[in-house]
Amino acid sequence: MNKPNMSSNKNPMPTLEGAERCRSFSEVALGYDEAVAIDEALRCLNCKNMPCVGACPVNIRIPAFIAKIKEGDFEGAYEIISESSGLPAVCGRVCPQEVQCESKCVRGIKGEPVGIGRLERFVADWHNAHVSSNVNRPEPNGKRVAVVGAGPAGLTCASDLAKLGYGVTVYEALHTPGGVLVYGIPEFRLPKAIVSREVENLKALGVEFECNVIIGKTLTVDELFEHGFEAVFIGSGAGLPKFMGIPGEAYKGVYSANEFLTRTNLMKAYSEGASTPIMKGGRVAVVGGGNVAMDAARCALRLGAEKVYIVYRRSMEELPARREEVEHAMEEGVEFMLLTNPKEILGYDNPENKRDPKCGFVTGMVCAKMELGEPDERGRRSPKEIPNSEFTLPLDTVIMSIGTSPNPLIKSTTEGLAVNSRGGIVVEADTGKTSKEGVYAGGDAVTGAATVISAMGAGKCAAKAIHEYLMQKGKN
Repeated sequence: MNKPNMSSNKNPMPTLEGAERCRSFSEVALGYDEAVAIDEALRCLNCKNMPCVGACPVNIRIPAFIAKIKEGDFEGAYEIISESSGLPAVCGRVCPQEVQCESKCVRGIKGEPVGIGRLERFVADWHNAHVSSNVNRPEPNGKRVAVVGAGPAGLTCASDLAKLGYGVTVYEALHTPGGVLVYGIPEFRLPKAIVSREVENLKALGVEFECNVIIGKTLTVDELFEHGFEAVFIGSGAGLPKFMGIPGEAYKGVYSANEFLTRTNLMKAYSEGASTPIMKGGRVAVVGGGNVAMDAARCALRLGAEKVYIVYRRSMEELPARREEVEHAMEEGVEFMLLTNPKEILGYDNPENKRDPKCGFVTGMVCAKMELGEPDERGRRSPKEIPNSEFTLPLDTVIMSIGTSPNPLIKSTTEGLAVNSRGGIVVEADTGKTSKEGVYAGGDAVTGAATVISAMGAGKCAAKAIHEYLMQKGKN
């Protein structure tokens, strides 16, 4: 019997050195080996009330899978995780465990919490390296469900329904399934081979994928019912980028983070001989402070930028990105310009563009320094501009990473589908049921941009509700 590990610190995650990785798309975090994983698992106290489980959006039985790691039964640990999560290798890498399961870990009271996310990744990677997938395809129940969007919400919903015997078809607007997992999250954080394996597992369950199909354009939600589907789940994400509305945003060299990351990750602009149009090199500013901003900044470095800035109007304490991602960006040489707000993007005219000669190329950005005011009723301190603090930052590229909203295409082509003022689909809590009969929704299409694991949780809830709806419908 191994002795408990009462160290107050997590086992560190081995990573590539900053100087080595900042020009490479190889994965940065290297993962635990078996000995380190067991040692970290021995830090778990196996609490009776299991606060970590309640803080997990998909309610993984965390102490149970960690107990299996202690015993060296890594496949047993994988089986426990797989009861609740269809994407453990993904979540182990990109889920913000520090504000979810790990935030409730008792070990975190007087030290660092157990590295739950690192252990989940270890288990999934061990399974993928040592066990051949052998998916048991369930007996078909004769009912068909359409899933809109092949991101984490859609993949999770499809998986849970397929395991119940439903004929599931996933409709994806892009040419590759995976949603934000393939177009948004860079290879150095989430290797695409991992996403591809999860998709192949779903195909083995009988899930069909129809790519290059835009629901609301190629087909409407109403037409899906005409094609014989008895229910529809909408997990189309939040892919509509936001801009600041400042002068100069039409200049060439100004990207939304969505466009920049899609060209880089999905279209592989980093590959040798890639024909994907994208601005490379020079000086780059990423406006925003979330995880997407960190991804864009780190991708810009790897594409050959000479200098990359994060421009954020609040301080480091308010920066919403994961600490790990911020630290990695700093290690790689990204410069943080905090309490700084863009006011105008500068450029030079392009006389060859006869339709709009003002649509030239970026040369810089006018910014102002900010200070934080008094806290409001929520405790949030709003930034305000410091008079006469403007300065010009010479630039070649500007990437706007200030948020996204759900694409209006589906709501505008679906009669009877209620949406809120932010464009999110209105759903019933805990079921994902919309105002339209037989239509369910979840993930970023409902909440706006959020986390992978929260989208997965919404997909699971909707799958359960769809099953109950169709079973009840069959009795009537």
